[in-house]
Amino acid sequence: MSMPLLRNDWSRAEVRALFDLPFPELLHRAGSVHRENFDPAEVQVSTLLSVKTGGCPEDCAYCPQAQRYHTGVDATKVMSTEAVIEKARQAKAAGASRFCMGAAWRSPKDRDIPKVAAMIREVKALGLETCATLGMLSGDQATALKSAGLDYYNHNLDTAPEFYNEIIHTREYQDRLDTLAHVRDVGMKTCCGGIVGMGESREQRAGLLQTLANLPAHPDSVPINRLVQVEGTPLAGTAELDPFEFVRTIAVARLLMPKSMVRLSAGREAMSDELQALCFLAGANSIFYGEKLLTTGNPDTERDLALFARLGLRPMQIVETAGTVHASIEEHVEATTDPAHSCAA
Repeated sequence: MSMPLLRNDWSRAEVRALFDLPFPELLHRAGSVHRENFDPAEVQVSTLLSVKTGGCPEDCAYCPQAQRYHTGVDATKVMSTEAVIEKARQAKAAGASRFCMGAAWRSPKDRDIPKVAAMIREVKALGLETCATLGMLSGDQATALKSAGLDYYNHNLDTAPEFYNEIIHTREYQDRLDTLAHVRDVGMKTCCGGIVGMGESREQRAGLLQTLANLPAHPDSVPINRLVQVEGTPLAGTAELDPFEFVRTIAVARLLMPKSMVRLSAGREAMSDELQALCFLAGANSIFYGEKLLTTGNPDTERDLALFARLGLRPMQIVETAGTVHASIEEHVEATTDPAHSCAA
């Protein structure tokens, strides 16, 4: 079955039919589309830092940063620019090519934007791609972040429109679509995906991916998060999503959005190496890298390096501002296994 490379008019029935394909056939189709658009041995590597944690006024049922839930996450002030830059340097040394900054805001206040803009400029100067997730944005705020050099803005849809009110009541679905429109209008790239395993049906997973694929432009990055259940949130105790269903979700995302980066995001800490390998076969080609995603765990760097080595994967390279190319994973493996570097910070 030959499929057009880019479409923004997928029907729910078409997406559901892809989910229903026999598993080997679905992976074959997704892998073929992946190879047509990317090198299947390359994985884009990002690091995510929470620059302002906790105290969020929203009621997202999955989120340990909501102030109304008792999850042990304490509210903090915005990190200093110097502290953020040090984390960015460490991320770059560990092999990341993109540095994402997240803040637990419903939406930033105008007075917050200059401080975030300073972080963006400094991270950009290190030769890293920049990404931020700060909540809802106005058009003027999007313009200011673009002017500071922000490459990507993350704002997830979370789930299908018909399931959204089961998860969030403090923000409308249209609010999310409006923020994405502001980001696109100023020429920034969008990072937009969702969370699976929140008790939604396959039909509703199809609805999430259909909505993403039918946006005016496909998101440049599509993070697929597997719910991390945090004690104290309403979704703690939810039945876990079948691992093969998660792989199906990755594969369908690849088929619907063939030129987007499909990212393994939250939940990767609990994934086996075998499950991650299946996801890469299904078309995933981006990961978050490092010990923590905002407030939840992530596989440590050495485990990821070992998995990349076992699978013959390497990180995508970017050209730095000075004209040099980002260091390869092989160079980082040598540096971290050489006895002369074993105690390096």
